[in-house]
Amino acid sequence: VLGATLPARGLCCGTNAESPSFQCVLSGRWVNELGSNMTIGGLNTKGEFSGTYHTAVTSTNNKILLSPLQGSQHRINQKNQNQVTFGFTVNWSFSESTTVFTGQCFMDENGKEVLKTMWLLRSRVDKIEDDWKAT
Repeated sequence: VLGATLPARGLCCGTNAESPSFQCVLSGRWVNELGSNMTIGGLNTKGEFSGTYHTAVTSTNNKILLSPLQGSQHRINQKNQNQVTFGFTVNWSFSESTTVFTGQCFMDENGKEVLKTMWLLRSRVDKIEDDWKAT
């Protein structure tokens, strides 16, 4: 089951049908209104996770490919597991760039999980003088 709401300035959000009610669980499949989607595997005991990201948008002319992601969330012993914070990095398979995301999982008024994120993309440049246009 896929659902989506678009955050004001974020990338990935959606619903996760596998989670228990009133608790945010990052593992599962997430989709946003632009059609980008990611799949997050289970968390290990350190709160780390991995998965894949498939963006629906790009500024390159390259063929979009599934890209790996690595991340972590606050551990289970944190105060409020219903609204966990997390971060992850996507190493794009089709371009010389990397994006980092940071966000929080919320439960909306209908009991659906929503991820609100901010992201920062870094592209490779050939010389230090071009650093200003790389992020």
